[in-house]
Amino acid sequence: MDRHQLPLNALRAFEASARHASFTGAANELCVSQAAVSHQVRHLEAQLGVVLFRRLPRGLALTSEGELLFPVLRESLDRLSQTLNLLTDGARREVLSLAVVGTFAACWLLPRLDDFRRRFPFVDVRVATHNNRVELASEGYDMAIRYGGGAWHGESAVHLMEAPLSVLCSPRVARELHRPVDVLGQTLLRSFRSDEWQTWLVAAGVDSRLRLPDSVVLDSSLAMMEAVVQGTGVALVPVPMFERQLASGAIVKPFETQVALGSYWLTRLQSHAENAAMAAFRRWLIEQLQEPACTVQEGLLTTLG
Repeated sequence: MDRHQLPLNALRAFEASARHASFTGAANELCVSQAAVSHQVRHLEAQLGVVLFRRLPRGLALTSEGELLFPVLRESLDRLSQTLNLLTDGARREVLSLAVVGTFAACWLLPRLDDFRRRFPFVDVRVATHNNRVELASEGYDMAIRYGGGAWHGESAVHLMEAPLSVLCSPRVARELHRPVDVLGQTLLRSFRSDEWQTWLVAAGVDSRLRLPDSVVLDSSLAMMEAVVQGTGVALVPVPMFERQLASGAIVKPFETQVALGSYWLTRLQSHAENAAMAAFRRWLIEQLQEPACTVQEGLLTTLG
C-alpha cells in the first residue's frame, strides 16, 4: 500500500467497527450505511492483504492482525482529535476513557472524582462501568480498574488494594445467625465464582462436607446489596465498600471471618503508551489510596461490577 495514500475513511470505518464489534454500530456513529462501512473495511483488508475481522453470526471479532492494528489506530485517531481540539478551542485537553468495575466506581471512585477534575482540568474523564469483563483493545478504553490476580494478557497492571470478602445481611436476617453454619439456612447471594461461599465457610470452621443451599447469582454487587437490604439473603462482599450502609444500620456484619480471593488493579494495554492524562490519573489514584485519612473502600466480588 502506498504510504502517501492512507485510506483514512477505511481506517475510521475499521476503528469504529472494532469499538462497536459491529458494522451496524459503526454505521450509526459515522452516519453512513452499514454496507458502506463493510465495503470500506473490505477495501482496507484488500489493501493490507490481511483479514482484520472474523464475521460472526452476531457481530465481529478481531483477528490477531486486527488486534495489532486497532490500539495503534485508536491512539493515533485520539491524538489527532485532541490536536484538532487544541486548534479550535485553544484549550489543551486530553480524553481519558476509563472502564471501572461498577461497585468500585459507585462507592470509591465517583465520590473522589471531583478532586481529580479540580487538580487536573486538562483531563476530560469518561467513565464506563463493567462487571469485571472488559477488553481494552476491542472496546477502546485507555485504562481499566478490575478485580483479579494481576495477570491479563498484553496488559500492564498496577496493584491498588486488597479486597477481602465478609458476610453482610439485613438486621432481621442477622437475628437468625448465631454461628457461621447458620448461613446455610439462608439464600446465599454470590457472583459467578462458585467457590466463594465454600471458601468462606471453610475459613469460618464450617464442615466442608455440608451441602450448600441454593444460591442466587448476580452480576452486580450493588444489586446484591439491594437484595440484602430487602432481606432476600446473605451476601459475601468487601465490607469497606459498604460502610455507609453499615453506619446507617441498614445492613450488618454478623461474623468477623473474611477471605481474600483477589485484589484491585489499574491496567492498560502494554501497546498503548501512557500519555499525560493516564499518568496523572495513575499517580492521583495511588496517592488517594495511600492517604492515612482515606477510608480504603475495597473492591468487589471476583466477577462483579
